[in-house]
Order: sequence, then C-alpha cells, then structure tokens
Amino acid sequence: MGEKKKAKAVIVGGSIAGVSCAHALISAGWDVVVLEKSSQPPKGSPTGAGLALDRQAFNIIESWLPQPQLLQQTTLPLTIDQNQTADGEKEVSRILTRDEDFNFRAAHWADLHGLLYNALPAEVFLWGHLYLSFRTSEDKTSVTVEAKVLQTEEIIEINGDLLVAADGCLSLIRKTFLPDLKLRYSGYCAWRGVLDFSGNENSETIMSIQRVYPDLGKCLYFDLNTGSHTVLYELLSKRLNWIWYVHQPEPEQKGYSVTMKVSSDMIENMYQEAEKAWGPELVRVMRETKEPFINIIYDCGPLERIFLDNVVLIGDAAHPTTPHGVRSTNMSILDAAVLGKCIEKWGAENIPSALEEYQRIRLPVTSKQVLHSRRMGRIKQGLALLDRKPFDPKTASAEECEELQQKNMPFFATVPLSVD
Repeated sequence: MGEKKKAKAVIVGGSIAGVSCAHALISAGWDVVVLEKSSQPPKGSPTGAGLALDRQAFNIIESWLPQPQLLQQTTLPLTIDQNQTADGEKEVSRILTRDEDFNFRAAHWADLHGLLYNALPAEVFLWGHLYLSFRTSEDKTSVTVEAKVLQTEEIIEINGDLLVAADGCLSLIRKTFLPDLKLRYSGYCAWRGVLDFSGNENSETIMSIQRVYPDLGKCLYFDLNTGSHTVLYELLSKRLNWIWYVHQPEPEQKGYSVTMKVSSDMIENMYQEAEKAWGPELVRVMRETKEPFINIIYDCGPLERIFLDNVVLIGDAAHPTTPHGVRSTNMSILDAAVLGKCIEKWGAENIPSALEEYQRIRLPVTSKQVLHSRRMGRIKQGLALLDRKPFDPKTASAEECEELQQKNMPFFATVPLSVD
C-alpha cells in the first residue's frame, strides 16, 4: 500500500493571518498552498507598522518557529499600558490610568511577517496570484480555486480539500456566502507612521520625546484629548510607532484597500492640525516620519457564521475589528492555532465537524472582542454611547478612566483553544 495522500488546504492571502494558518495546518500534517496577489514577499520594512502581541499569541508563534528565541529578539516589551491627557497648550499631562502588568510585546509588522514567512518552505507560496473565484464539488468534499497569474495574465485552477479565506477585512471570499454583510465605518481614520531614528538617537527630536515619554521602550502610551487620541510606542531597531485617530467623513476608496494614499498637501494639513492638538515633541516625531499614511477604520458586527461547507474565514476576514483593543493580529494567530487543532483532531475526512468546532470556539470570543474594541474606540474618541455620556479626559472621574485600560478586554488573559 502506498502512503496515504496528504490533505491540502488552499489559503488565500499571504499576510500574517495567512502565514500563521500555513504554520498551523502544516503542523496538523497537511499540505498547503498560499495565494498572494503581491508580486514578492515584503522586504525590510515596507508599509505596515507596529503591532502588539499578547502572551498567548507570542507562545503560539514560538511553537511554530524552528528558532523560537528569534521572536523575543525581534520584539520589545510593552509592560505598561498608560492613558494620559494631552494638551498642545500645556506641557504637563495627567495620568488617567497606568497598568504595569500589561505583558505584551511590540513588533513591526514586517519583522513578524518575515519571521513567520522565513520559517515556511518557499514552495508553499504563489506570489503574484490574484484570487478570482472558487467552487465546491457537489459532494462538498473538495474545492477548486481560480486565480490569475498577474505576470502572464494566465488563469489557473488549484484544487484542495479546504479553502481558507485569509483575505482581510474586505474579503471577497466572505462576500460569496455573506453577500449582504456591510462593514461599519467608525467615523474616524488613523494617521500612522514609523519614525526610524537610528543614527539620530541624540537629536533634539528624540531627546525631547524621551523626556516627555520616559517609559518608551516598555510602555504603550495613549494620549487623550477631547474628541481625539494618539498612540505611541517604541519598536526594535530604534523606531517609534505613532497613530493619530481623526474624525472625518468616510473617504471614498477605489479598489480593495483600507489604506489610503495621501498627498503632500494632506500631510501638511495633518501637521498643522496636530500642532493645535498635541505637544510639540509628538508633532516633531510626526513631521520627521517618512511616508505617513491613513488607515480607514472599519469593523462589523459579529458574523453569524465563519464557515460554509469546506470554506473557512480567519483573521480580519472573519472579524473585521477596530485596532483599539490591540487584537487584530492576536485574533488572527489564535484563529490559525485553533483551526489547526480542530483539523488535526477531526481529520481530513471530517472537515465539516472540524470547522463547526472551530466556529464554536472562536466566534463567542472574537464577537465580544470586536464589540469591546468598538466601545473603547468610541470612548477614546469622545463619541456617544447608549450607557454613558461622551468621555472627556479633562473632566473624567477615576472610575470613568478605568474603562480605558486594555485589561478590560474580554478574554484578556487567556483565550480558550478548545471546547473542553
């Protein structure tokens, strides 16, 4: 008897959710192929910016890496979660909350992606392949994916036992079985940037930002102003990651992206607005950052289902979320780990049972986390909520400020990985 043929998964999307899923399914004994429309793997530090890993996601990634110590070496500690008032007029800020047991780690998107990607066999990836459509066999046991090879315009077909949609919050695969699902625009966008200050450690900009934010290198800083807030933390290799959430009408976007191209006029206008709202030290960091960009902030209410037959959603495709609970990457990694465990437990011949269990474990968790993240964003942006008046950092009570802390996130410390 020949060796039993390995089951095969087709993963659409080569971002962190997709590469995490490749690791989890290979660990479960499957073959995988990853389709990604980008023509090549990201090099160095392209777009993308900072992210924060919780302890559980961190441990899962370590389990996938042949050299697990590399994860510690490419991240910085975030032991403190601090919210403070900020005022462009006044030098002094007031600490609203400070949690010194935060226990996350900060990574640059490209560094984390590179670690995960480089630990996989290169032949797993089909770069420059644009997903077009899929069809499942009549007996629901196999799936055929149609893709376009962008370099040659050739249309190819790839067959597998399972299709994993890791194609982001604007997922085309999700649209095929949840066609009426609409994303919710939050009412604001985020200006983002990463300042690389290597070689400029002693510049006035860096000395002054470190003076005003003395715990950079171990602290996740949130500055709150009436109706707006910023995020600031340090990444490895002398980089500062900053975000500024700005109320504005929903931008019109062409194509499938939540990242917006910005003109030099828009950037200059952003600097001028920042000077009215934030301290000069933070504004200087913004001004010295090359190529700041805008993320349009969307989420959507919890999905009723995250699989159909042998097609399953993971990452932002399964639960588009706002970034305020630093959950998006962590949820993707947990999705991948749970999916891998369920597939391994049930085997290729029981995919519907495996996906049912994956949904039963993940949907209650991600649904609560998405809604909590939405609430945190609305509080920090001074927007109305049904059960409380808009938050004003200048007048907020100690009790109101407690709600700002990351540790209030449902399943903050541990997320269930099984139904037991």
